[in-house]
Amino acid sequence: MPLRRILPALAVLATLSLPGLTQAQQAPQAQKPAEARIGLELNRLEPRPEGCRVWILLRNPGEEALDPLRLDLLVFGKEGVIARRMALDVGPLPAQKTMARIFDLAGQPCEGVGALLLNDLLACGPTPEGRAACLPRLALASRVDGVTFEK
Repeated sequence: MPLRRILPALAVLATLSLPGLTQAQQAPQAQKPAEARIGLELNRLEPRPEGCRVWILLRNPGEEALDPLRLDLLVFGKEGVIARRMALDVGPLPAQKTMARIFDLAGQPCEGVGALLLNDLLACGPTPEGRAACLPRLALASRVDGVTFEK
């Protein structure tokens, strides 16, 4: 066969995608495992003579402990006005662990609490970058009727 006929045929073959060949040539792409969700749940409001006791459950299904773990929380009244701001140190939260944390709202009756807002993370892990990485991983929920817990 003349060379002028072979060269176009080789060019066509070179551009064809052969399934077995292309899969073998492509390096498998490593997929980054999905980050485990960090759960924060407003579990209970307990009326007490001195104020409202707040129970929060924290869940860390991940492989690394969260230490430190500090929250910037806003407490809203039923009318939607901010009643209080507080910084809570709820860590350390070990890997693959669920823990309860309790704090008191002195002088605040439970029936006056309308919502909790996670305003910010003050710390999440040992590095400043950990704070930014934790925020999107947080999953907030509330079991208390009529009281939301959001970020």
